[in-house]
Amino acid sequence: MCGIAGYIDWKATEEERLSTIEHMGKTLVCRGPDADGTWRNGPAAFAHRRLIVIDPEGGTQPMVRHIEDRTYAITYNGELYNMDELRIELEQCGHTFETRSDTELLLLSYVQWGPQCVEKLNGIFAFGIWDAKNQTLFMARDRLGVKPLFYTERRNIFVFGSELKAILAHPSVPTQVDLEGLAELLLIGPAHTPGHAVFKGIREVRPGYSLLYSKNGLKLTQYWRLDSHEHEDDIETTAQNVRNLLRDAVSRQLVSDVPVVTFLSGGLDSSAVSALASEEFTFSGRGPLHTYSVDFANMDEHFEANAFQTGRDTPWARRVSNYLGTVHHEVIFDTPVLIEHVMRPLAARDLPGMADIDISLYLFCKEIKKDATVALSGEAADEVFGGYPWFHREDALQADTFPWSLQLQERIRLLSPEFLARLNPTEYVADRYRDALAEVPTLPGEDRSEARLREISYLNLTRFLTTLLERKDRMSMATGLEVRVPFCDHRLVEYVWNIPWSIKRFDGTAKAILRKAIVGLLPDDVVYRRKSPYPSTHNPAYLVAVRSFMEQILDDKTQPIHALINEQAVRDLIQASYQKLEHRPWFGQIMAIPQMFDYLIQINTWLKDYKVELTW
Repeated sequence: MCGIAGYIDWKATEEERLSTIEHMGKTLVCRGPDADGTWRNGPAAFAHRRLIVIDPEGGTQPMVRHIEDRTYAITYNGELYNMDELRIELEQCGHTFETRSDTELLLLSYVQWGPQCVEKLNGIFAFGIWDAKNQTLFMARDRLGVKPLFYTERRNIFVFGSELKAILAHPSVPTQVDLEGLAELLLIGPAHTPGHAVFKGIREVRPGYSLLYSKNGLKLTQYWRLDSHEHEDDIETTAQNVRNLLRDAVSRQLVSDVPVVTFLSGGLDSSAVSALASEEFTFSGRGPLHTYSVDFANMDEHFEANAFQTGRDTPWARRVSNYLGTVHHEVIFDTPVLIEHVMRPLAARDLPGMADIDISLYLFCKEIKKDATVALSGEAADEVFGGYPWFHREDALQADTFPWSLQLQERIRLLSPEFLARLNPTEYVADRYRDALAEVPTLPGEDRSEARLREISYLNLTRFLTTLLERKDRMSMATGLEVRVPFCDHRLVEYVWNIPWSIKRFDGTAKAILRKAIVGLLPDDVVYRRKSPYPSTHNPAYLVAVRSFMEQILDDKTQPIHALINEQAVRDLIQASYQKLEHRPWFGQIMAIPQMFDYLIQINTWLKDYKVELTW
């Protein structure tokens, strides 16, 4: 896994091109601490930061190949999980290989099949390929959006990168945010509308899309989308197919020349991945699997169950580890450590994010990186199989908005009258919601209940999941750790998409078909354990700290966030936080009042540190 950056400038001098591309590449050191490189040809300049996972000697980037009278260069971030199949097919087409890296496989796939090469790929990827003869740049992003890819077009300049910071490092790209960007940040965030990147003029390549850029302009193509059709398998066959697809995905994603571990919370999803990984380790003689869990100090004292967090993970992680025979590592943080690193995730994301949940994930990955370079995670199972509470709560199913963000009016109350006067916030969110529903591939003849759950599934896969994948990518790559997500294997996603809800939840249990698929791999009490989300600190010291930070910002009228918030409304929220209120998350399952303060603090720091110019 790596960091990529590049730009096309039809008028820049060679000296300008060199200094700019080197500067852009340096912003991505955390994503690729093992090696770096730049390449320039005509108007094109590429930078690459490498995290070595496969073929240390042969995988150097940017990679260049001269084939007949043509020159191709690639800068690539990702992993291909069907390398063997691709290699055989390309050899049959007459290609020979100088390395055993997936970078070369990807480059030669483009040489052989052109833009259609993406249809051949099983993996997670974001890449740019320059065809020197045709003077074209081809870019693509994986189907579910595991790997990031941003771009902007300015006059005769096209700039791209793995992260926003790489694009902002180009001298022609200002750090401006317009009214729409603010709406994304204040009304949708920490999620975002696909394609948007908050900063004015900067876009993301949407998952499942490719892009072709030349002097003739820019063309976006959607190469993958979900397709709705009748599911013909019975429950037994469906469960077996799910098991086979998941086992194959995990097996493929264990390929590495460096140590591989798994996240293990003790929940269904990470336990299933760990069980299949441990099975593969035993079969291949790789020794015991190492597993990792995260928790917070003094949780016995501070934990309070609620409708979203019903119990602690740690005892369950221990139980699964003992059952599988893994070498388990418990990573425990105390609240002062979280507070000390409260702004670290902002530098990794380049945008405000998911508060203490980001902080703990960053610190967790940092600890794992001491022992390993690759980890497998259970992320995405809830989106794919329908595990979140909003798949099962009538208020969320009936809400005419995104089900993970039901407290929009609470948000609006915190915003400045000037901002609200320039934008109808309710209508903005409603428009984004209607846009999302318009994309849903419907199934003719499906009853109303099944159709609604298909809509909720689509919203989760294309809006909520991308937010969590973005979080996982930034927090892990900020530490030089590559995290793979077997539940995002597109073959598994395509199959489960068309399993009707009557089978997905055949016994009335959330994710029933996944549970049935893994029976026998884990103890029954683990298989049927109720979902618990990624842990968030319950220590009141976190609330005290972020509340104090927020009060200091409110008392200092020079702080930039004053232009965006209703000060009295925020002070009222501060007063309300002294009372023990019912847990009502304003985003997701566990982002409540303390996380709201954290989010506002991040916005303020972001406005200052990134020298954001508001153009609204």
